[in-house]
Amino acid sequence: MDSATSDRATLSDTADNGLKIVVVGGFGVGKTTMVRSVSEIRPLNTEETMTRAGEAVDHLDGVQAKTSTTVAFDFGRITLDARSVLYLFGAPGQERFWFLWDRLFSGTLGAVVLVDTRRLADSWYAIDRLEHHGTPFIVACNDFGGPLHSEQQIREALDLSDDVPLVECDARDRSSSKYVLITLVEHLAALSAARLRAPEAALAAAGPTPEPAP
Repeated sequence: MDSATSDRATLSDTADNGLKIVVVGGFGVGKTTMVRSVSEIRPLNTEETMTRAGEAVDHLDGVQAKTSTTVAFDFGRITLDARSVLYLFGAPGQERFWFLWDRLFSGTLGAVVLVDTRRLADSWYAIDRLEHHGTPFIVACNDFGGPLHSEQQIREALDLSDDVPLVECDARDRSSSKYVLITLVEHLAALSAARLRAPEAALAAAGPTPEPAP
């Protein structure tokens, strides 16, 4: 397990607003890579070498070259400002570790569903669990050089509503991964603003309050 930190400055004592985001998705879609690329600290990883014993329980179609896998979670950190810090958790993708997801989702502000467009079906469970928990999310298509699909084809394959943002990314690239997180934060801000407007809209639709009878 790799838990060493870099030489960058430690977290300021003034930071008191911790925001939690989870990166989920199927096996081998690049969750660990994304956390590594964007974290300002050397991330904590729980990667272990894959063995022949695991071949009997893990589905390796499309990821035969993969040599290591996350067995608990990845953890990274991004300082937003003097008082706010983003904590980034990468969930394990194998089905045998899905039991960890519900706890990882606890207290989560939102999530990124990272997908490999060559294996879209592998992301169905992640989307299902997020919807079950009522956790807002966006979908990011990681570039593996596979066949191109239109946005509409991906939305139909994942049964995504039009209000769920869908973006492309390269999880290896820091700026690309940052763009994904910015898209998620903007989506969360829009949802929050909509919730605040909802009571006002309901009152406006109801019309003026009738005057009491004399």
